[in-house]
Amino acid sequence: MPKLYRKRFIPDEIVELKDDRIVYHEGNIMITEWDVLHPKAKFSHGISCYYMDKGWKISKFLNKKKELVYYYCDIIETAYLKAENAYIFTDLLADVIIHPDGAVEVVDLGELSDALEDGSITEREIKLALRNLDSLLQVIYSGGLPEMIHFMEEKV
Repeated sequence: MPKLYRKRFIPDEIVELKDDRIVYHEGNIMITEWDVLHPKAKFSHGISCYYMDKGWKISKFLNKKKELVYYYCDIIETAYLKAENAYIFTDLLADVIIHPDGAVEVVDLGELSDALEDGSITEREIKLALRNLDSLLQVIYSGGLPEMIHFMEEKV
């Protein structure tokens, strides 16, 4: 099994996702199950589907009763280190939350701007984040999200 890492700009860190369980991996799609590192009252575990070629990670956050809290979509960049058999998923800061009622919320764009100002993210990464965010929003607004979510759930 490959090792999985999450790289973040804010805070600046790389964390091994050693407790995430890969339940499906084929080509540019990987699905993991996980429990939160720090328990929260609202949610306790979830499922994530990495669409590595699209630059998205769509996560289904669940509470203790296995009820949907929301979908959280991270905009990411993926690097594979063959020698280490490891994936590094870089969080490009922009995120989309999809609430159970269907409301869509784009968040953390201020962090994207802050990271550019302080030099922790490159112009190339900003452009990639915006392109990946735009393509995800096009899928969501055109009604394509249920198909992606269904694929994720049928593989778990």
